[in-house]
Amino acid sequence: MKKEHTLANPIFAALIFIAAALIAIYGYAQTQNTGQGPSPTAAEKYKNIQVLKNIPADQLIPAMQFVAASLGVECDFCHVAGPDKRLEFDKDDKKEKKTAREMMQMMFTINAQNFKGQREVTCNTCHRGSPNPQAVPAVLAEGPQPIEEHEHAADPASLPSGEPVMAKFLQAIGGNVALGKVTTRVESGKALMPEGGSMPITIYTKTPDQRVSVMHTPKGDSVTAYNGEAGWLLFPGRPPRAMSAADELAARLDAEAFYPAALPQQFTALKLQPHPEKIGDNEADVVLGEAKEQAPVKLYFDKNSGLLVRMVHYTDTPLGFLPTQVDYSDYRDVGGVKTPYRWTLGRPSGSFTIQLDKVEQNLAIDESKFAEPAFAPAGTPPSPGGAAPPAAAPRGPKPPQGAVPPSGAGSTASPGGM
Repeated sequence: MKKEHTLANPIFAALIFIAAALIAIYGYAQTQNTGQGPSPTAAEKYKNIQVLKNIPADQLIPAMQFVAASLGVECDFCHVAGPDKRLEFDKDDKKEKKTAREMMQMMFTINAQNFKGQREVTCNTCHRGSPNPQAVPAVLAEGPQPIEEHEHAADPASLPSGEPVMAKFLQAIGGNVALGKVTTRVESGKALMPEGGSMPITIYTKTPDQRVSVMHTPKGDSVTAYNGEAGWLLFPGRPPRAMSAADELAARLDAEAFYPAALPQQFTALKLQPHPEKIGDNEADVVLGEAKEQAPVKLYFDKNSGLLVRMVHYTDTPLGFLPTQVDYSDYRDVGGVKTPYRWTLGRPSGSFTIQLDKVEQNLAIDESKFAEPAFAPAGTPPSPGGAAPPAAAPRGPKPPQGAVPPSGAGSTASPGGM
């Protein structure tokens, strides 16, 4: 059983989770390289880093998120709280933290000695959401499950083109002529919280890939924004935080899913997975969107309607891939273009849903909504909670290009002491 989340204020907890999920890699750039020199390593920026010394500092948080999700725990599983109840990440008081370091070393050794340095074994390989690996096979209670093809088994170059499926989708939502008539959208609705309740949300979009989501919370507006060139997050009462390059890619994908004429341009190739998959009761064609030095994006299109019903994309971390899944439904015709009125954003740590009430097209939107703000200095403490991971950076061997990564994934975590 997974440990219950312990954030006392449910509204604040929901705010943190949605800020993390709205960009689907979604996050803050705590130590972005501004062109003034090489990015600092984790050991250079944080205290008492013993194992992950040489990774970029901005990769420490996503690495900890991967550990937390793989074990189904939160930060306080390994980190001790001080007298003021704040976690002291550099302290080594807990046995679990020392064990985590040993397990990381073991994982690196296994991969180096048995898989030519490829990241085949991760924390999630054994833990699967539990602090203790399952040593005894489970009793089969519901009948055999289909065996998924290993991510290295299929050669992407040998797969058929997915372009016909993409073309069918573009036609199903109204065609390029109708899509070309839409320049802006203002969407209003509710963010449905995992624990119940809702918050009003307004989304401003502009073709081809500008998108600003504003959730109206009792503490103020929470903003997730991407203007086609840069992205940022804003928590109530805190300075804005820049997205990293990988975060911006995910934000662009999120935006272009609603203006999909430009979506194929994000990929160097579109490949059709050999076998369809079930989404609910319906079969879906699965198209792999390939891009250089990135894990493929999986796009699921309903076989009958041709509509996009799911998108799964991944962020690379030093320990494994963090997946984000977006499910689209409740398509309605708005000015000749079908658009989803409901979508659910999910990560291993949980999910939440946006339900729209109203969509207006081609309204004038103040350009200031898409204007990049002034960011906090690099030394400013990060926003609280589970903001999503910053950009991937070069680190050790990766899986072969085009391989669909295993699901590993995010939860709340914070820097220091690994």
